Amino acid sequence: MAAETVELPPVDPAEVQGNIITAGSSTVFPLTQAIAERFQSEGYTGNITIDSIGTGAGFERFCKAAETDIANASRAIKEEEAQACRDKGREPLEFRVGTDALAVVVSSENDFLEELSLEQLAQIFSGQVKNWNELNPSYPAQPIQLYSPGTDSGTFDYFVEAVLEKDKEKLLSVQGVQFSEDDNVLVQGIEGSPYAIGYFGYAYYQENQGRLKPLRIDGVAPTEETAESGEYPLSRPLFIYSAKTIMDQKPQVAAFINYYLSTVEDVILDVGYFPASAEALNQAKQRWLEATGQ
Repeated sequence: MAAETVELPPVDPAEVQGNIITAGSSTVFPLTQAIAERFQSEGYTGNITIDSIGTGAGFERFCKAAETDIANASRAIKEEEAQACRDKGREPLEFRVGTDALAVVVSSENDFLEELSLEQLAQIFSGQVKNWNELNPSYPAQPIQLYSPGTDSGTFDYFVEAVLEKDKEKLLSVQGVQFSEDDNVLVQGIEGSPYAIGYFGYAYYQENQGRLKPLRIDGVAPTEETAESGEYPLSRPLFIYSAKTIMDQKPQVAAFINYYLSTVEDVILDVGYFPASAEALNQAKQRWLEATGQ
């Protein structure tokens, strides 16, 4: 039986005043950008800043510097980050906004690879395997070229947790890895060589699907169904964070989050991600109602 939908009070963007500052995950960036563009197209005349700087850097600006209103995050906040927020009088509120399937991709010119196991992925990104033919003798005797989001990225954190047993040094110690916080840089690097491999949020694969090829992981392709069911082994939740104190002081932030949660399902598939479960979205809406005393 489907969960009853929690409804939030209607928002008229034309009546919302004041600026909004967000920063954080490059994965959540296109989703927040799509919501902001829709908010503005319906009459909001303020300015929404959306900086794509990585989840960790986004929490730095939200918690330690206390200079942003919303943190975009592709992982849950860590306890030390939450404590830094509390030290600034900001009890962090978590709002689930969607689901991402992390895409492991190669160039569309790669004609020898269709899938990997998680174990093979770990061997590749820890440097245990340096040439493709060491993985399979039928593959080319060519060096594996690695591309990865940088250490400020929640995507990096998630990959390390899910693939490399939470040991980031396994990847950081590999010679020659190309790191970048800009997913578009990764796309350009990977598509440029049939011997390159990298990973990022599913939206960036979707934007470039004619140039890249996603790999099945443990025999499962990343799709809406496999991400939602958890069958795809590299699926993860997406969040935005704010705080009641911010929402009280800046009604425009509360209004934008309301609008975000009320409309995210209308745009998320077009952006390239998958909806959160009805239960998770209801929980986020209920948290908004409690924070605003409604």
